[in-house]
Order: sequence, then C-alpha cells, then structure tokens
Amino acid sequence: MLDSLPTQPRCRIIGVLDDGVASLSATALLHIQQAQVIIGARRTLDLFRAHLSPIAIKRPLRGALTQVPEWIRAAQSDDLRVVVLATGDPLCFGIAAYLAAHLCIEAIEVIPNVSTMQLACARLGMPWQQMKFSSVHAKDAGEWSLGSDASHGLYHLMQEIRHHARLAILTGPDNTPDRIARMIVMEGLQDDYEMAVCERLCQEEEHIVTGISIAAATTMRFADPNVMLLWRTGMSSAPVLFGLADDRFQQRYPGKGLITKQEVRAVSLARMQLRADSIVWDIGAGSGSVGLEAARLCQRGHVYAIEKNPDDHQIALANWRQFGLSNYSIVNDKAPAGMSHWPAPDAIFIGGSGGELKELIALCLQRLRPHGWLVMNFVTLENLSTAIAALKDAGASWDVISLQASRSKPILHMNRMAAENPVWLVCAQAKASV
Repeated sequence: MLDSLPTQPRCRIIGVLDDGVASLSATALLHIQQAQVIIGARRTLDLFRAHLSPIAIKRPLRGALTQVPEWIRAAQSDDLRVVVLATGDPLCFGIAAYLAAHLCIEAIEVIPNVSTMQLACARLGMPWQQMKFSSVHAKDAGEWSLGSDASHGLYHLMQEIRHHARLAILTGPDNTPDRIARMIVMEGLQDDYEMAVCERLCQEEEHIVTGISIAAATTMRFADPNVMLLWRTGMSSAPVLFGLADDRFQQRYPGKGLITKQEVRAVSLARMQLRADSIVWDIGAGSGSVGLEAARLCQRGHVYAIEKNPDDHQIALANWRQFGLSNYSIVNDKAPAGMSHWPAPDAIFIGGSGGELKELIALCLQRLRPHGWLVMNFVTLENLSTAIAALKDAGASWDVISLQASRSKPILHMNRMAAENPVWLVCAQAKASV
C-alpha cells in the first residue's frame, strides 16, 4: 500500500504502454486509480477508462500542451491528486521535461516505463546503448528537399543520420517512415543503411517489418504508432575535417579555377573561429572549398553559400554532392540578393564580391552575431584598399595578413620552389555596441 498522500501531492507523470495495466507497477496503477484529475492523450485515457475514478476530471492532451502546467497548478491548489499519462519513459522525448521546465521540480514525480524505442531494440535484439535516439513526432515537417536548413522539421534527424551508425526514431502520423526513407534516398544514403519498423508495440496488432530496402520503404505505408530503426551496413572511415588538398575539389578548367588554395583556406578557416554549431556565410563561393570545409567543421551548424557564376555554381554543387553534407545550402545569385532570409552568422567568408564590396562589408558587419568574424581574401590592391576604407568607415576592428605560399616542383632530377600568387586576408569584427 502507498503511504498516506500529502495535503498537496506531487503531480505524478506516469509512463504507460499500449498493453494497459499489464506493464504497470502496483504503485503506478494505484496512483492512476486514485487520481482526481487525469491528463493524457485521448487514446490513452480510453485505454485506462475502466481503472479511473468515475468522478475523476479527464483532460485530453491533444492541442493543449501549453495549458497543462496551469491545469496542474490549479489541481494542486485545490488539493486534488493529479496524474499525467505519458507514453513509455516520460523523460525520453516525452512531456516530463517540458513540465519540469514549467513547474517547480518539487511539484512533480516521474514514474517511468520502458521507452518504446527500448522495446523496438528488444524486438530486434539490438543493444540500445549504441543507439542514437531521435524523434520527429511533431507537427507535419513536409517532404525533404536538398539544401534544407534548420527551419525544416527533419533537419536535425538528417544530421544525426549522417553522423551516427545506429538510430531509433520516434515517428509521427505525418513524419512517417516512408517520408524518412525518401529523405535518405534523396541524400544518396539508401545503400548505406538497413531499416526496420516496429508497428503498434504492445498492441494486439503489433508487427515488426524488417528485411526491406530503404528504396522499397519509400512507397510503403506503416501502421501508427511506430518506431523506425536504422543501422549502417558497413564500416565508414572518419572524414578529414580540415586541410583538404586542392585536388579534392572539382574546379573549372581550362578557364580560371576559382578555389581558395589549401594554405590560404586553412588560415582563413582558423581566423573565422568556427565552433561545432556555427552559422557561416560563404559569399562568392567559387568551387565551394571554404564553405564545404567549414560545413565539415560545423557539424551542428549550417553553411549558407552564394555564387553568381552559373558554371562555378554547378561545380560547387558537384563538390557538395561529392562530400555528402546535409548542413550546406548554396544559391546561384549575385550577393546580397537571396540572402535576406539567412539567419545571423557567427562567421562570414567573402571570396568574391561582384563589384559590391563596400555595400557587402556594411551588410555583413550589421548582420554578424556578437564576437563574430568577417574574413575576406583579396588578390588585388584595389579590393584591399576598398575593404580597409569600408572597415574604417564602419568603425570596425580589423587586421591584415599577407600570405604567399611556395610549393615544391620537380625540375630534372631535383626540386625547385614555385611561388603561388600572394593573398591578403582581411579579418574584421563589428564595433561593439556600448
């Protein structure tokens, strides 16, 4: 038996499964039976209807998440015993974290159950401590498109698929396994993963779908609710993140190959002070070398690139596809057109300005986040002079680095040093607001 309930009992957030009372402890069931206010999904309330007090106030959860903290506060102020029913483990992509953030922690008690993702792993005999747990059980994210950024509801899942060998995914009525499979195919990863879908766990209609290809799953329909499991079919080597050789990038030949050379690229990226979650702008992307290498470094961030030349834009697209990145977007336009919707950056690289350098510098300094860096590369005295004048007018702090690398070249049975063109790196930060 339970101890006598306090005058103002804590709200019990109880994890339940679709087998009803079968997977509940005696303590959890007694809390449900004694609840005077009970909150949960309509389907879950129906599942436990026979075990609820006939005078209990039942509050369906759908579409009312933001009201739940107030419901709980009101019940506790009236000395009513309140229970929230959640699926599986309420602290694993469940409501408990939300309520803990909106209520005093002493006001709640979490009574967990086995998570549905844990159950899915058990059904297939897969150790779940190796799994990356993810959830897209939210509002309709829409179909995936290449180059989507963090505003898309499937973006974070796509990054996790890129960087994890095993995933367990809570899907939703809209963000279904077939939609996820179409995203994987669009990103060219369909041969890298196998999948299974565990439908209606702990219900009479439970069904485990396995042995299907990602491509086949794109046109299949799966019973809801379900959990999707993904696992990589082979070993993958960790990619080089920094200092890629120039020949790793496609370039436009026989015309000038627009690429920031390895030595200059390395110093430019270092001066951009990138973090794993940095938002980066790459203006005048050329072949995309700086932006693509930045995307490899900023695995939890995103790179927004723009290139006005159609041929170079196509080459940058080819390099993007070659490196297999899902945190990179590029548009074919002349800056600053097409940039107004980009989020504020932590770092900006300007490799080409299309004759609008002064205006671009002013825009970049205005949009940079606090302590963000603007890094520019120039090979002409005129552009260097224009940039310094614009930075002085803006009151920015800045410095210039002159780089001239020389690379060894064979000559007969010996080697000589061949000089690359000199490059000036202009690095700037916006004037700090008082």
